[in-house]
This record gives sequence, structure tokens and C-alpha cells, in this order.
Amino acid sequence: MQKLAKRYDPGTSEPRWEQFWQENGVYHFEKGSEAPVYSIDTPPPTVSGHLHLGHVYSYSHVDFIARFWRMRGYNVFYPMGFDDNGLPTDRLVERWEGIRATDVGRAAFIERCIAVSEREEVHYRDLWTRLGLSIDWRYGYRTIDARSRRLAQWSFIDLYRKGLLYRKEAPAIWCPECGISIAQADLEDLERESVFHTVAFTTDTGGVLEIATTRPELLPACVAVFVHPEDDRYRGLVGQKVRAPLFRQWAPVLADPGVDPQKGTGAVMCCTFGDTADVAWWHTHELPLRIAIDRSGRLTRLAGEFAGLSVTDARREIVAALQEAGLHLGERPVAQSVRIHERCDTPVEYVVAPQWFIKVLEFKDDFLAAGAQVHWRPAHMENRFREWVENLNWDWCISRQRYFGVTFPVWYCASCGAVMLADEEALPVDPTTRSPARPCACGSTEFYPEMDTLDTWATSSLTPQIVGQMFDDPELYAQVFPFSLRPQAHEIIRTWAFYTIVKSHHHFASLPWTDAAISGWGLAPEGAGKISKSRGGGPAAPLEMIEKYSADAVRYWTSSTGFGKDALISEEKIQMGAKLVTKLWNVARFAERFLGGYEPPDTAPALSAADGWILSKIQGLIARVTAAFEAYDYASARHDVDDFFWHTLADNYLEMAKLRLYAGDPGARFTLHAVVWVVLKLFAPFFPHVTEEIYQALYAEWEGAISIHRAAWPEVSGPAAGPETEAFGEALVAIAGAVRRFKSEQALALGAEIEQLAVVSGDVDFNARIASAVEDLKSITRARTVAVSAKLPEGAALILDEATFQVAVFAAAMPDELEENATAEEESATVAEEDADSTSEKENHTSEKGE
Repeated sequence: MQKLAKRYDPGTSEPRWEQFWQENGVYHFEKGSEAPVYSIDTPPPTVSGHLHLGHVYSYSHVDFIARFWRMRGYNVFYPMGFDDNGLPTDRLVERWEGIRATDVGRAAFIERCIAVSEREEVHYRDLWTRLGLSIDWRYGYRTIDARSRRLAQWSFIDLYRKGLLYRKEAPAIWCPECGISIAQADLEDLERESVFHTVAFTTDTGGVLEIATTRPELLPACVAVFVHPEDDRYRGLVGQKVRAPLFRQWAPVLADPGVDPQKGTGAVMCCTFGDTADVAWWHTHELPLRIAIDRSGRLTRLAGEFAGLSVTDARREIVAALQEAGLHLGERPVAQSVRIHERCDTPVEYVVAPQWFIKVLEFKDDFLAAGAQVHWRPAHMENRFREWVENLNWDWCISRQRYFGVTFPVWYCASCGAVMLADEEALPVDPTTRSPARPCACGSTEFYPEMDTLDTWATSSLTPQIVGQMFDDPELYAQVFPFSLRPQAHEIIRTWAFYTIVKSHHHFASLPWTDAAISGWGLAPEGAGKISKSRGGGPAAPLEMIEKYSADAVRYWTSSTGFGKDALISEEKIQMGAKLVTKLWNVARFAERFLGGYEPPDTAPALSAADGWILSKIQGLIARVTAAFEAYDYASARHDVDDFFWHTLADNYLEMAKLRLYAGDPGARFTLHAVVWVVLKLFAPFFPHVTEEIYQALYAEWEGAISIHRAAWPEVSGPAAGPETEAFGEALVAIAGAVRRFKSEQALALGAEIEQLAVVSGDVDFNARIASAVEDLKSITRARTVAVSAKLPEGAALILDEATFQVAVFAAAMPDELEENATAEEESATVAEEDADSTSEKENHTSEKGE
């Protein structure tokens, strides 16, 4: 049996145990095992920059849950992937390599993307390992690897054959900065100050119709003017035509209830396209198409002299031209909400292009029903899912104009335009480098490939199938699907969660997972908002914090806040975690001298009141912590164990039992063994390294488990001893607390002796219990004698006046010279006096628990 060092060195210990866990397969999923399965659809981090403490925050939460269920006897499937085929990787490579995809060409850019991704993924894995995540690395994947590409292309073919996707030339949401079409889920709202420009349209009778617009650059694309059907100001204009200023095209005046009569002048121009309202009116009223903005965000030839200008420049120049022509009637500031691409914050445009769409609008009720069957953690996150689905206005556009990504398994016949799908057995294929294996039905052998790539979510929405190896290992897939848990961030409920439910419904008519645990963000300390891999921000890098304080200390901070809640990155809390690790180590060292080689008897020996109190308390603790974990409330679980450790075990029980432990009392030794064993296991999901080190020294040989993380979770072994036992234990704690306060008020050291402690009560049973607890009271209060009586002794100072008893002390005597049978080295490892700042530590942990 190894001996615990005098001081714990996490810099040496933590990597050693990380290597031990990997070498011994401690976290391996056991395929074919009869144990119940707990499978996790782990979020693959996007390869878009360096990981930060925000990632450490959310990924730790998954690990707490995985470790709990593993110790409960479940066969935990906890894989990890990397999302490296999306736009974030494109932008990372362009930024880091100093290139543009369009400049270097498709093949060279793909090669650079793969090289950068592989390099960064090594760093990602190193961090997750160093943090102590209990991942089974045998089940890794990349969203650009062959298995992922095969499944994404199979999904396209399956949906095509089921009639669940279509291709058409239609308005698509377009990011001019990234040069790609994007889905509704990729949009965010940006509130900004803009300007309403009132311009003069000319009626066909020579009159003027005033229209206020924030986008005068869209005047050349105006195809209609809309008014509300009940707006008396314009009733006589409906059915007539008006001429657009400067560009002079005629447009009909139409009525539509979607117009807000209170906005602007109450008359609004419809341009193809400025926003979703324009798209809806264009569809509904079968309007013509005038494209004034191209895919690069510049005005087309339709804009005449303004062609080639950017949107911003064109707006300025057109306003100036309107003013010069006397057609600009005024302007006023207005607060405006614009849709932007969430990846680059660029305001989006709407272009018409051939795009592939997956049908979602006609299945909204099905998706709402599926979402209602998922157990959302916390429950209110279902509202975000529901609101998203209810407000969908577009089918899912999956076409992306990028080089690096999963290609469509599609060619088009050059003769008849028919769609030619790849053969499933040939997947994955790249249609840009090879031709179909058979001619078209029309007989032609001339084809051209689909040059777009799939939306990255079209692949990531299949992570249960990818990591479950649906095609490569059907036995594994049957064992893990549907998955138990999808952990993810709240901002991608509308994308990853929604699209995974869509794919699972369309392909399998099944839920992809039973539970969805939604993490919040780790926020920069100054409250500046979410930290970004690509945009930076935040404090020190994760590895710097881990090397400075330990992985377990960092995990202490990450466990302070529950699912669904954002948290400021707090070095102060990480420091508190480091103090807890030190305290746990010191408690273990103190216990080690009494537990080395100890074999607890099958039947408990005679126990003191303090023994019975803490054994009863720990039964309740096990029940509460287990229930909290089962409800995915790991934060409450950790706070509960934290409080028990500091205030019940360290501050009180150990100080009560110390004299009996040194005297070899069987009850104290039995109790210490049981309580430390439980505390270690309850702490293990949060602090895997230090608990492993202590467990191997004190309990591994006795219990026979290779690791604490493969040992059984504590079970409630029977009913608690009852309220009387716990109430009496709390009375002992109250007495000890009163003595501590008295010493503090008298400027006495906590270790100072007092001449006599007097406990006064008229309750005979209570006095008898106190008499049986004399040794525990002498130990924790440093009283030379303890007197029990029915009357307050003369000359004693009353320090506690409870309803059923009183406590008094006689004047303090000489300073405590420590127990005669304790060596100086032993005493340095005891609990209440070993840390110079123990009082402040207790206050800090009490404050932290209340947050």
C-alpha cells in the first residue's frame, strides 16, 4: 500500500493518473456487456482556433455526468469527435495561413484545411486529457473523415428517395463576406442605429407617394409598393402604378395585411430582396424578379451608374443623387434590427440561386412533438426549441458555396438536366473528381458535378450515427442508439439539436436521444460576454490555469454552476478549489495513520454519539447527492458534498473523534473508514485525480477495484439513525461552536485549553447522552473536564443558552500543549489548526455555497 506524501503535488500526480487510466482502459466502453448502457452524443468542438476556459466550463459538465453513471454500474459510451469540415475551419485556415480559398484553388485549400485541422486536434485532445475528461478515445471521429462523409452522403440519397429534399432556384440567405448561402439557423439579430430616408415615388397621375426606407440602395430592385388594406390614406392608390425615383421603373401599388401602417409613411416598397417580408410578398403576389445586389455584395448592372459599388457606398451615393434631384424629402434616425451571419457579423442579403433544401416546414408539428418527448435539462430549454420551430419560415437550405466540406453525391446530365445519384456502395464520393458509373436514363454519358458542399450541420446532425458507427459496426450502433444524452450549448439548440431531431425523424422515425443537457457559457471576468475561439477574449489559457492550480481546482470552478447557466470565469473560485484539494489531502493524511491495513468488521462496533451522528448524516448525504445527479443537478451535488466535508467532517467530527482515534477506539476507526470512503466517492466525479491518489493509498486494496472511477457508487445502506441521533449530534456541534466563539472573543487560540466545560440541563436523558459524549467534547473543545449537571455552576461564564440546555465554561487555563500521544508531525496533519487561513476558508466555502 502506497503512503501519502506530506504534500500533494498535482503537477506530478495528475498526469500520472491520466496515463494510468488510459493504459488500464478505465474508461473503456464494453461492447456486448449486459450492463445497462449510458451513451453520450458528445459535442465535437469546431476546429476554429484555440480552446479557452469557456470550453473547459461546458465540457467538464458532461464529464461529471459520465463519471457518475459509470460508478453507478452503467456501461458508459463517452466518445469525442472534432468538427472540422465547416466554415469556421475555412476561416481559421485563411486567417492563420494568410490565404484566401479562391486564390489558392480547391485542391490546395482542402490540403491546407486538413493539415491545420490535424495539428489543432492534437492540442484539443491534449487539453481534454489534461483536464481529466473520462473519454474513451477509441471512438474518436472527425466530421470530414470517410465515415462522416459516407453517412452525410447516404443521408442525402435517402432523403432524396423519400421525397424529403428538393432543388430549386429560390431566394437564399446569402453572406457576402463568406460568399455562401446560409440557413435561417445561422442568423442572429443585430440592433443598430439607422436612418429612415423619405423618398418621392411618382404616381401615374403625376402625384407624389412618399415612402420611407432604410435601404435606398434597393430602389433599382423595387417591384411593388404595399399598403395596408384598411389604410384610408392610400385606399385610392391600390391598383395604380408608381414610378421609382432615379431608376424610373413602374411598380404596382398592392394591399397586404402584413404592412404596418404606423411604420414609416405606411407605404413600403417591396424589393427583390431586402428581407423575408419581401420574399413572402414576392411568392404570394407572384411578382417579377429584379436582382440589384450580387453575391459579392455589390450592385449589379440594374443599378446603372451605381453598378459595382458596395452596399454601403451605393447607399451613400444614391442618397446624394436623390437629394440633388429633389427626390429626397427628409431623413430621421431609427433603431433597426438587421439579420447578420452569426459567424462574421455581416448583414445578410438575399440572392436567387439553385439550392438544395430539406423539407422542414410541413413537419413542424412532428418536430414539436419530438421535442416534447426529450427531457431537457434544465426543463425551460424546451421553450427555446419550441419557439424556434414555431417561428420557422424557411425549409433547411443545405447548399454551401465552399471548397472544404462534404460534397453532394450528385451529378447533372448535360443533355437533359436529370439528377444522377452516386451508388451507395461507392460512398463517399467526390463528384468533382470522378464521373458516374452508369449513363443517364436518356442515354447521355456527359455529366457535370454539383460544385457546392453540404452545410456542415447536414453532417453534424448525424453524430449519433457517425460515432455509433451505424454502417461499420451495427452491433455497437444497436447498443448505443438512441443515445442517453445530448450535451450542448444553448445557442445551438436551433441548429445542432433541431437538425439532429429532423434527421432522426426523417430517417428513423425515432428520437436521437432521451435527454438533452444544455450548458451555459463561460464568460470573461469583466462580463464582456461569451469567449470565442476565433475572436479571442477571456483570461489565461486553460493549460496555464491547470498548471498553476491543478485540473481538479479548475473543475471545482466549472462545477459551481449548473446546466443552463452562464458563469463568469473566476480565478478566485479556482483558488478555492485548490484549497479544497489541499484540505482533502490533509484529511486523508490524518486518516491514513488509523486506516492503514484496516479491515472493517462485518458488524459495527460500539459507536459514540458523534459516530452515530455522522454515520446518520452521511446516509442522507448519499441519498441527496444521488438524487441530484440523477436530476442532472451536479452543482447542487457538489455543493452538498463540499459543505459536508468542510463543516461536518473536517470542522467537527474529526475534532470530536481525535482523542478516541489516538486511543485506538474501534468505533471511531470504523466510522472514519466509512465516512472518508464515501466522501472520496462522492467527490470523485468532480476531482478525479486527487480522489484517485487517496483511494489507491487507503481503499483500493481493501475494495479490490482498479480505480475509484470503477468502484461502486455509495448506496444508502439503511435508514438514517433517526432525528434524535442527528439532533443530539447537532447539539454537540452547537456546544463546540459556542466554545470557539468564546475563545475568539477572549482572543484565545482555538487550541487553548479551558479548565472546565459545564453542560446544564434538566433533561435526564439528554444529560446521560452528554455523559457518554464527554471524550468527544473534550477533544473538540480542549476542555480538561466536562461537567454535566442540572444547575449552572457558580463562577462559570454562560456561552450558550438553548431551549433545552445551557453551556458554560470556567476561565481558560494554560495554552494547549497538544495531545500527549500525538507527534509534532502527526499534529501538523490534523484538521482544524493545520491551515493558517482555515477560518477564511470556511467563510469562503460558506459564501460560495450560497451563490
